[in-house]
Amino acid sequence: MANENLRTAVRGGVLLPGDPDFDRAAQPWNTAVTQSVAAVVEAADAADVAAVLEYAADTGRAVVTQPTGHGATGDIDDAILLRTGRFDSVDIDAERRVARVGSGVRWGQVQAAAAAHGLTGLAGSNPVVGVTGYTLGGGFGWFARKYGWAADAVRAVEIVDAAGRAQRVTADSDPELFWALRGGGGDFAIVTAWELELFPLPQLYGGRVMWSAERSREVFDLFTELTDDAPAELSVWLQRYEIPGMAPTVALDFAYLGDPAQGRRHTARLDSLDGVIADTRGPLTPAEIGRITAEPTDPSPSLSRGELLTDLDDAVVKTLIDEPVAPLLNIQIRGLGGALARPLPDGGARGPVTEPYALYLLGLGLPHLLGDIDKRFGEITDALGSHITGAKPYTFLAPGESAAAAFDADTLARLREIKRNRDPHNVIRANFPVLG
Repeated sequence: MANENLRTAVRGGVLLPGDPDFDRAAQPWNTAVTQSVAAVVEAADAADVAAVLEYAADTGRAVVTQPTGHGATGDIDDAILLRTGRFDSVDIDAERRVARVGSGVRWGQVQAAAAAHGLTGLAGSNPVVGVTGYTLGGGFGWFARKYGWAADAVRAVEIVDAAGRAQRVTADSDPELFWALRGGGGDFAIVTAWELELFPLPQLYGGRVMWSAERSREVFDLFTELTDDAPAELSVWLQRYEIPGMAPTVALDFAYLGDPAQGRRHTARLDSLDGVIADTRGPLTPAEIGRITAEPTDPSPSLSRGELLTDLDDAVVKTLIDEPVAPLLNIQIRGLGGALARPLPDGGARGPVTEPYALYLLGLGLPHLLGDIDKRFGEITDALGSHITGAKPYTFLAPGESAAAAFDADTLARLREIKRNRDPHNVIRANFPVLG
Protein backbone atom coordinates (compact mmCIF):
# COMPACT_ATOMS: atom_id res chain seq x y z
CA MET A 1 0.00 0.00 0.00
CA ALA A 2 1.10 3.55 -0.66
CA ASN A 3 1.16 6.02 2.19
CA GLU A 4 -2.09 7.59 0.96
CA ASN A 5 -3.81 4.22 1.36
CA LEU A 6 -3.18 4.45 5.08
CA ARG A 7 -5.64 7.35 5.18
CA THR A 8 -8.41 5.14 3.84
CA ALA A 9 -7.48 2.12 5.97
CA VAL A 10 -8.43 3.76 9.28
CA ARG A 11 -11.39 5.77 10.54
CA GLY A 12 -9.23 7.96 12.74
CA GLY A 13 -6.85 10.71 11.73
CA VAL A 14 -3.72 10.17 9.61
CA LEU A 15 -0.99 12.75 9.18
CA LEU A 16 1.90 12.37 6.73
CA PRO A 17 5.11 14.39 6.27
CA GLY A 18 4.19 17.71 4.69
CA ASP A 19 0.74 17.90 6.27
CA PRO A 20 0.22 21.15 8.21
CA ASP A 21 0.00 19.54 11.67
CA PHE A 22 2.42 16.66 11.11
CA ASP A 23 5.39 18.07 13.06
CA ARG A 24 3.22 18.92 16.05
CA ALA A 25 1.59 15.48 16.04
CA ALA A 26 4.95 13.70 15.82
CA GLN A 27 6.45 15.71 18.68
CA PRO A 28 6.85 13.75 21.93
CA TRP A 29 6.41 15.12 25.44
CA ASN A 30 10.13 15.76 25.74
CA THR A 31 10.66 18.47 23.14
CA ALA A 32 14.41 17.81 23.11
CA VAL A 33 13.61 14.55 21.25
CA THR A 34 12.91 14.51 17.51
CA GLN A 35 10.89 11.71 15.91
CA SER A 36 11.37 11.18 12.15
CA VAL A 37 8.35 8.99 11.58
CA ALA A 38 6.61 7.95 8.36
CA ALA A 39 3.12 8.76 9.62
CA VAL A 40 1.13 9.64 12.71
CA VAL A 41 -2.17 7.82 13.22
CA GLU A 42 -4.78 8.79 15.81
CA ALA A 43 -6.68 5.52 16.07
CA ALA A 44 -10.45 5.63 16.55
CA ASP A 45 -10.89 2.05 17.76
CA ALA A 46 -9.34 -1.42 17.90
CA ALA A 47 -10.17 -1.99 14.23
CA ASP A 48 -7.98 1.00 13.36
CA VAL A 49 -5.15 -0.48 15.41
CA ALA A 50 -5.46 -3.76 13.48
CA ALA A 51 -5.47 -1.89 10.18
CA VAL A 52 -2.32 0.03 11.10
CA LEU A 53 -0.55 -3.21 12.05
CA GLU A 54 -1.56 -4.79 8.74
CA TYR A 55 -0.33 -1.75 6.82
CA ALA A 56 2.96 -1.76 8.72
CA ALA A 57 3.53 -5.46 8.03
CA ASP A 58 2.81 -4.95 4.33
CA THR A 59 5.25 -2.03 4.07
CA GLY A 60 8.00 -3.37 6.33
CA ARG A 61 7.56 -0.69 8.97
CA ALA A 62 7.27 -0.80 12.74
CA VAL A 63 4.40 0.59 14.81
CA VAL A 64 5.33 2.62 17.90
CA THR A 65 2.52 3.49 20.29
CA GLN A 66 2.80 6.68 22.33
CA PRO A 67 -0.49 7.63 23.98
CA THR A 68 0.95 10.79 25.56
CA GLY A 69 4.50 10.88 24.18
CA HIS A 70 6.25 10.35 27.51
CA GLY A 71 9.32 8.11 27.36
CA ALA A 72 10.15 8.80 23.72
CA THR A 73 13.72 8.17 22.57
CA GLY A 74 13.74 9.45 18.98
CA ASP A 75 15.01 6.09 17.77
CA ILE A 76 11.99 5.29 15.61
CA ASP A 77 12.94 6.49 12.13
CA ASP A 78 10.41 5.59 9.41
CA ALA A 79 8.04 3.98 11.91
CA ILE A 80 4.32 4.63 12.14
CA LEU A 81 3.56 6.56 15.30
CA LEU A 82 0.26 5.41 16.79
CA ARG A 83 -1.60 7.70 19.16
CA THR A 84 -4.44 6.30 21.26
CA GLY A 85 -5.74 9.52 22.77
CA ARG A 86 -9.28 8.69 21.64
CA PHE A 87 -9.28 5.63 23.90
CA ASP A 88 -10.20 7.95 26.74
CA SER A 89 -12.93 6.28 28.80
CA VAL A 90 -12.71 5.72 32.56
CA ASP A 91 -15.32 3.47 34.17
CA ILE A 92 -15.24 2.84 37.93
CA ASP A 93 -16.81 -0.24 39.49
CA ALA A 94 -16.68 0.93 43.10
CA GLU A 95 -18.15 -2.27 44.50
CA ARG A 96 -15.48 -4.46 42.88
CA ARG A 97 -12.84 -1.70 43.27
CA VAL A 98 -11.87 -1.96 39.61
CA ALA A 99 -11.34 0.72 36.96
CA ARG A 100 -11.59 0.02 33.24
CA VAL A 101 -9.32 2.61 31.68
CA GLY A 102 -8.75 3.36 28.00
CA SER A 103 -5.16 3.30 26.83
CA GLY A 104 -5.12 7.02 26.10
CA VAL A 105 -6.13 8.04 29.62
CA ARG A 106 -3.85 10.04 31.90
CA TRP A 107 -3.48 9.32 35.59
CA GLY A 108 -5.18 12.54 36.65
CA GLN A 109 -8.41 11.35 35.01
CA VAL A 110 -8.28 8.03 36.85
CA GLN A 111 -7.57 9.67 40.18
CA ALA A 112 -10.41 12.16 39.82
CA ALA A 113 -12.90 9.41 38.98
CA ALA A 114 -11.66 7.06 41.72
CA ALA A 115 -11.52 9.79 44.38
CA ALA A 116 -15.29 10.25 44.11
CA HIS A 117 -15.58 6.76 45.62
CA GLY A 118 -12.82 7.09 48.25
CA LEU A 119 -10.50 5.02 46.05
CA THR A 120 -7.15 5.49 44.32
CA GLY A 121 -5.16 3.95 41.53
CA LEU A 122 -1.41 3.44 41.84
CA ALA A 123 -0.56 6.69 40.10
CA GLY A 124 2.75 8.44 39.70
CA SER A 125 3.58 11.96 40.81
CA ASN A 126 2.42 13.81 37.68
CA PRO A 127 -1.28 13.76 36.68
CA VAL A 128 -0.56 14.15 32.95
CA VAL A 129 1.51 10.96 32.66
CA GLY A 130 -0.34 8.29 30.70
CA VAL A 131 -1.60 5.15 32.40
CA THR A 132 -0.39 2.89 29.58
CA GLY A 133 3.31 3.63 29.28
CA TYR A 134 3.65 3.97 33.04
CA THR A 135 1.97 0.63 33.74
CA LEU A 136 3.68 -1.26 30.93
CA GLY A 137 6.99 -0.18 32.49
CA GLY A 138 6.01 -1.19 36.02
CA GLY A 139 5.18 2.24 37.40
CA PHE A 140 5.90 3.41 40.94
CA GLY A 141 4.82 6.54 42.74
CA TRP A 142 3.58 7.71 46.10
CA PHE A 143 1.54 4.58 46.87
CA ALA A 144 4.09 1.98 45.82
CA ARG A 145 5.63 1.30 49.24
CA LYS A 146 2.19 0.28 50.48
CA TYR A 147 0.68 -1.40 47.40
CA GLY A 148 3.58 -2.16 45.06
CA TRP A 149 4.06 -1.50 41.36
CA ALA A 150 1.19 -0.19 39.24
CA ALA A 151 1.68 -3.28 37.10
CA ASP A 152 0.87 -5.45 40.14
CA ALA A 153 -2.64 -3.94 40.18
CA VAL A 154 -3.49 -5.02 36.61
CA ARG A 155 -6.37 -7.50 36.47
CA ALA A 156 -6.86 -7.67 32.69
CA VAL A 157 -5.50 -6.04 29.55
CA GLU A 158 -7.38 -5.44 26.31
CA ILE A 159 -4.96 -5.61 23.40
CA VAL A 160 -4.54 -5.98 19.68
CA ASP A 161 -1.77 -8.47 18.95
CA ALA A 162 0.74 -8.35 16.12
CA ALA A 163 -1.60 -10.43 13.91
CA GLY A 164 -4.37 -7.85 14.37
CA ARG A 165 -6.50 -9.89 16.75
CA ALA A 166 -8.32 -8.11 19.56
CA GLN A 167 -8.10 -9.99 22.85
CA ARG A 168 -8.76 -9.60 26.56
CA VAL A 169 -5.71 -10.99 28.35
CA THR A 170 -5.83 -12.27 31.93
CA ALA A 171 -3.75 -14.53 34.14
CA ASP A 172 -6.02 -17.42 33.16
CA SER A 173 -6.46 -16.75 29.44
CA ASP A 174 -2.80 -16.14 28.52
CA PRO A 175 -0.44 -16.23 31.52
CA GLU A 176 2.76 -15.64 29.50
CA LEU A 177 1.52 -12.52 27.74
CA PHE A 178 -0.19 -11.28 30.91
CA TRP A 179 3.12 -11.61 32.75
CA ALA A 180 5.03 -9.69 30.04
CA LEU A 181 2.50 -6.84 29.85
CA ARG A 182 2.85 -6.17 33.59
CA GLY A 183 6.17 -4.34 33.59
CA GLY A 184 7.92 -5.74 30.51
CA GLY A 185 7.34 -2.70 28.29
CA GLY A 186 5.28 -2.19 25.16
CA ASP A 187 6.90 -4.68 22.80
CA PHE A 188 4.34 -7.48 22.89
CA ALA A 189 0.96 -6.04 21.89
CA ILE A 190 -0.84 -2.74 21.51
CA VAL A 191 -2.94 -1.98 24.57
CA THR A 192 -6.41 -0.54 24.07
CA ALA A 193 -7.65 -0.71 27.68
CA TRP A 194 -6.74 -1.78 31.21
CA GLU A 195 -8.66 -3.23 34.11
CA LEU A 196 -6.93 -1.98 37.25
CA GLU A 197 -7.49 -2.76 40.89
CA LEU A 198 -8.29 0.29 43.00
CA PHE A 199 -7.44 0.73 46.67
CA PRO A 200 -9.26 2.38 49.58
CA LEU A 201 -7.93 5.84 50.34
CA PRO A 202 -10.47 7.81 52.34
CA GLN A 203 -7.74 10.15 53.64
CA LEU A 204 -4.36 11.33 52.40
CA TYR A 205 -1.83 13.76 53.86
CA GLY A 206 1.22 15.16 52.11
CA GLY A 207 3.11 18.08 50.71
CA ARG A 208 6.48 19.74 50.41
CA VAL A 209 8.68 21.48 52.97
CA MET A 210 11.49 23.56 51.47
CA TRP A 211 14.63 25.22 52.83
CA SER A 212 17.51 27.18 51.32
CA ALA A 213 20.36 25.05 49.98
CA GLU A 214 22.56 25.90 52.98
CA ARG A 215 20.47 23.44 54.99
CA SER A 216 21.05 20.54 52.59
CA ARG A 217 23.02 18.39 55.02
CA GLU A 218 20.48 18.88 57.80
CA VAL A 219 17.60 18.14 55.43
CA PHE A 220 19.40 15.02 54.25
CA ASP A 221 19.70 13.87 57.86
CA LEU A 222 15.95 14.37 58.26
CA PHE A 223 15.37 12.37 55.08
CA THR A 224 17.41 9.40 56.31
CA GLU A 225 15.70 9.48 59.71
CA LEU A 226 12.26 9.47 58.10
CA THR A 227 13.03 6.75 55.57
CA ASP A 228 14.85 4.51 58.06
CA ASP A 229 11.72 3.81 60.08
CA ALA A 230 8.90 4.90 57.79
CA PRO A 231 5.73 2.80 57.80
CA ALA A 232 4.68 1.46 54.40
CA GLU A 233 2.02 4.18 54.23
CA LEU A 234 4.68 6.93 54.18
CA SER A 235 6.86 7.76 51.16
CA VAL A 236 9.50 10.50 51.27
CA TRP A 237 11.57 12.02 48.46
CA LEU A 238 14.48 14.46 48.80
CA GLN A 239 14.81 17.16 46.14
CA ARG A 240 17.68 19.56 45.44
CA TYR A 241 17.00 22.34 42.93
CA GLU A 242 19.20 24.86 41.16
CA ILE A 243 16.88 26.65 38.76
CA PRO A 244 18.35 29.55 36.76
CA GLY A 245 17.35 32.89 38.21
CA MET A 246 16.36 31.38 41.56
CA ALA A 247 18.26 30.68 44.76
CA PRO A 248 19.23 26.99 45.22
CA THR A 249 16.86 25.05 47.46
CA VAL A 250 16.39 21.68 49.11
CA ALA A 251 13.04 20.06 49.87
CA LEU A 252 11.41 17.00 51.35
CA ASP A 253 8.27 15.81 49.58
CA PHE A 254 6.09 13.17 51.17
CA ALA A 255 2.74 11.40 51.04
CA TYR A 256 1.09 9.58 53.91
CA LEU A 257 -1.79 7.22 53.14
CA GLY A 258 -4.08 7.65 56.10
CA ASP A 259 -5.37 9.97 58.78
CA PRO A 260 -3.74 13.43 58.55
CA ALA A 261 -3.19 13.49 62.31
CA GLN A 262 -1.16 10.28 62.08
CA GLY A 263 0.65 11.67 59.05
CA ARG A 264 1.64 14.74 61.03
CA ARG A 265 2.94 12.55 63.85
CA HIS A 266 4.99 10.40 61.47
CA THR A 267 6.55 13.50 59.90
CA ALA A 268 6.90 15.61 63.06
CA ARG A 269 10.70 15.64 62.55
CA LEU A 270 10.12 18.16 59.76
CA ASP A 271 9.29 20.76 62.40
CA SER A 272 12.69 20.34 64.06
CA LEU A 273 14.53 22.32 61.39
CA ASP A 274 13.83 26.03 61.18
CA GLY A 275 14.38 28.32 58.22
CA VAL A 276 11.47 26.88 56.18
CA ILE A 277 10.80 28.95 53.08
CA ALA A 278 7.78 26.99 51.80
CA ASP A 279 5.42 24.48 53.40
CA THR A 280 2.48 22.91 51.54
CA ARG A 281 1.65 20.14 54.03
CA GLY A 282 -2.02 19.31 54.40
CA PRO A 283 -4.86 16.90 53.63
CA LEU A 284 -5.18 15.89 49.97
CA THR A 285 -7.51 13.84 47.81
CA PRO A 286 -6.10 11.23 45.39
CA ALA A 287 -6.94 13.65 42.57
CA GLU A 288 -4.62 16.25 44.13
CA ILE A 289 -1.55 14.03 44.35
CA GLY A 290 0.23 16.08 41.68
CA ARG A 291 0.28 19.08 44.02
CA ILE A 292 3.04 17.51 46.12
CA THR A 293 5.86 17.90 43.60
CA ALA A 294 4.07 20.38 41.29
CA GLU A 295 5.92 18.97 38.28
CA PRO A 296 5.47 20.67 34.89
CA THR A 297 2.32 19.62 33.06
CA ASP A 298 3.29 21.06 29.68
CA PRO A 299 5.82 19.57 27.22
CA SER A 300 9.39 20.78 27.74
CA PRO A 301 12.97 19.89 26.74
CA SER A 302 14.85 17.74 29.23
CA LEU A 303 17.67 15.26 29.77
CA SER A 304 17.43 12.71 32.56
CA ARG A 305 19.31 9.86 34.18
CA GLY A 306 17.91 7.33 36.65
CA GLU A 307 19.76 4.88 38.89
CA LEU A 308 19.15 2.64 41.88
CA LEU A 309 21.26 3.24 45.01
CA THR A 310 22.54 0.53 47.33
CA ASP A 311 23.01 2.90 50.30
CA LEU A 312 23.59 6.49 51.35
CA ASP A 313 27.09 6.38 52.83
CA ASP A 314 29.51 9.32 53.08
CA ALA A 315 30.68 9.01 49.46
CA VAL A 316 27.08 9.20 48.23
CA VAL A 317 26.35 12.17 50.48
CA LYS A 318 29.41 14.05 49.22
CA THR A 319 28.37 13.49 45.59
CA LEU A 320 24.63 14.08 45.84
CA ILE A 321 24.32 16.51 48.75
CA ASP A 322 27.55 18.49 49.04
CA GLU A 323 28.41 19.05 45.38
CA PRO A 324 26.59 21.63 43.23
CA VAL A 325 23.49 20.59 41.31
CA ALA A 326 24.24 22.83 38.31
CA PRO A 327 24.32 22.49 35.39
CA LEU A 328 21.44 20.14 36.29
CA LEU A 329 18.11 21.46 37.53
CA ASN A 330 17.28 18.73 40.01
CA ILE A 331 18.74 15.86 42.01
CA GLN A 332 16.04 13.63 43.46
CA ILE A 333 16.40 10.70 45.87
CA ARG A 334 13.35 8.52 46.52
CA GLY A 335 12.97 6.19 49.46
CA LEU A 336 11.90 2.74 48.20
CA GLY A 337 11.39 -0.51 50.10
CA GLY A 338 8.09 -1.77 51.43
CA ALA A 339 5.92 -3.60 48.90
CA LEU A 340 8.30 -2.70 46.06
CA ALA A 341 10.87 -5.10 47.50
CA ARG A 342 8.55 -8.07 48.01
CA PRO A 343 8.30 -10.75 45.33
CA LEU A 344 4.77 -11.79 44.39
CA PRO A 345 3.94 -15.38 43.44
CA ASP A 346 1.81 -14.13 40.54
CA GLY A 347 3.87 -10.97 39.87
CA GLY A 348 4.62 -9.58 36.44
CA ALA A 349 7.84 -8.97 34.54
CA ARG A 350 8.79 -5.97 36.69
CA GLY A 351 9.53 -8.06 39.77
CA PRO A 352 10.79 -6.68 43.09
CA VAL A 353 13.50 -4.06 43.51
CA THR A 354 15.73 -4.60 46.54
CA GLU A 355 17.72 -1.37 46.39
CA PRO A 356 16.50 1.00 49.12
CA TYR A 357 16.71 4.24 47.12
CA ALA A 358 16.20 5.54 43.60
CA LEU A 359 18.13 8.46 42.13
CA TYR A 360 16.77 10.72 39.40
CA LEU A 361 18.82 13.46 37.74
CA LEU A 362 17.23 16.11 35.51
CA GLY A 363 18.64 18.81 33.27
CA LEU A 364 17.17 21.32 30.83
CA GLY A 365 17.53 19.84 27.34
CA LEU A 366 18.57 22.94 25.42
CA PRO A 367 21.22 22.51 22.69
CA HIS A 368 23.85 24.71 24.32
CA LEU A 369 23.55 22.78 27.63
CA LEU A 370 23.56 19.19 26.37
CA GLY A 371 27.30 18.62 26.58
CA ASP A 372 27.63 20.03 30.09
CA ILE A 373 24.63 18.09 31.37
CA ASP A 374 25.80 14.80 29.91
CA LYS A 375 29.25 15.42 31.40
CA ARG A 376 27.67 16.07 34.81
CA PHE A 377 25.68 12.84 34.58
CA GLY A 378 28.93 11.00 33.97
CA GLU A 379 30.71 12.73 36.85
CA ILE A 380 27.96 11.80 39.28
CA THR A 381 27.64 8.16 38.21
CA ASP A 382 31.43 7.74 38.16
CA ALA A 383 31.70 9.18 41.66
CA LEU A 384 28.94 6.91 42.95
CA GLY A 385 30.74 3.85 41.61
CA SER A 386 29.55 0.65 43.26
CA HIS A 387 26.82 2.54 45.14
CA ILE A 388 24.72 2.27 41.97
CA THR A 389 23.86 -1.14 40.64
CA GLY A 390 23.46 -0.36 36.94
CA ALA A 391 19.91 -1.65 37.13
CA LYS A 392 17.10 0.87 36.84
CA PRO A 393 13.32 1.05 36.61
CA TYR A 394 12.05 0.77 33.03
CA THR A 395 10.25 4.10 33.38
CA PHE A 396 13.57 5.76 34.35
CA LEU A 397 15.30 4.73 31.10
CA ALA A 398 16.54 7.62 28.96
CA PRO A 399 17.39 7.95 25.26
CA GLY A 400 20.51 5.95 24.44
CA GLU A 401 19.85 3.39 27.19
CA SER A 402 18.67 -0.19 26.72
CA ALA A 403 15.75 -2.17 28.14
CA ALA A 404 18.38 -4.69 29.26
CA ALA A 405 19.22 -2.35 32.17
CA ALA A 406 15.69 -2.73 33.56
CA PHE A 407 15.66 -6.54 33.90
CA ASP A 408 17.75 -9.36 35.28
CA ALA A 409 19.17 -11.84 32.77
CA ASP A 410 16.47 -14.49 33.23
CA THR A 411 13.62 -11.99 32.94
CA LEU A 412 15.15 -10.41 29.85
CA ALA A 413 15.61 -13.81 28.20
CA ARG A 414 11.99 -14.72 28.91
CA LEU A 415 10.73 -11.39 27.55
CA ARG A 416 12.78 -11.82 24.38
CA GLU A 417 11.38 -15.30 23.83
CA ILE A 418 7.82 -14.04 24.24
CA LYS A 419 8.55 -11.22 21.80
CA ARG A 420 9.91 -13.61 19.16
CA ASN A 421 6.92 -15.92 19.56
CA ARG A 422 4.22 -13.24 19.60
CA ASP A 423 5.67 -10.80 17.06
CA PRO A 424 8.13 -12.72 14.87
CA HIS A 425 8.35 -9.90 12.31
CA ASN A 426 8.97 -7.25 14.99
CA VAL A 427 6.11 -5.04 13.83
CA ILE A 428 5.36 -3.66 17.31
CA ARG A 429 8.19 -1.61 18.78
CA ALA A 430 8.44 -0.15 22.27
CA ASN A 431 10.35 3.04 23.05
CA PHE A 432 12.90 0.70 24.67
CA PRO A 433 12.62 -2.63 22.84
CA VAL A 434 13.64 -5.82 24.60
CA LEU A 435 15.44 -7.00 21.45
CA GLY A 436 17.36 -3.75 21.13
